[in-house]
Amino acid sequence: MPKPITNILLVGVGGQGILLASEILAKVAFQGGYDVKKSEVHGMAQRGGSVSSEVRFGDKVYSPLIRKGEADFLIASEKLEALRFIGYLKKKGILILNNLEIFPLMVNIGKEKYPKDILLHLKRRSSQMIKIEASKIAQGVGNAKAFNLVLLGKFSTFLSFEPSTWEKVIHQEVPSHTIEVNLKAFELGRKLS
Repeated sequence: MPKPITNILLVGVGGQGILLASEILAKVAFQGGYDVKKSEVHGMAQRGGSVSSEVRFGDKVYSPLIRKGEADFLIASEKLEALRFIGYLKKKGILILNNLEIFPLMVNIGKEKYPKDILLHLKRRSSQMIKIEASKIAQGVGNAKAFNLVLLGKFSTFLSFEPSTWEKVIHQEVPSHTIEVNLKAFELGRKLS
């Protein structure tokens, strides 16, 4: 019997490691024997703009794109980006959210207001929301940028891939001087209840 396709959407702001996290995920799934497709959008990412990456894996995947209402998982590194993409999550989908607010330029200059009650809206639109203090955990291991690995660590507990496969791919993908801290961040994410 063919294995169903798993759809994961990773979203955040430029510089948060979304593309690195999606690359790690895609390589882990590939090493797990799956057909994998991945796409990414990072228009104004270097200026703090929105970044998204779609990863799909299964026995046979024909397109990297996830339609609205079809993501099994939404991994968001920031609340507003989660709200922007929540429509892609399926009714029984799982939201893994870094409890972080990054104010866009228009909010910072007073032209717009940051939305209130984001968490309430996200809870209403997801069957399960896992809110993580990933940024604080990453700071605790010595690298605030490693919060993407904290989120990936928590997400990895929903899949059947061996922790050693994740660790091997992380070792290959992150800069050599950050391997230890990224592995620690990943492990702390896995241990979250």
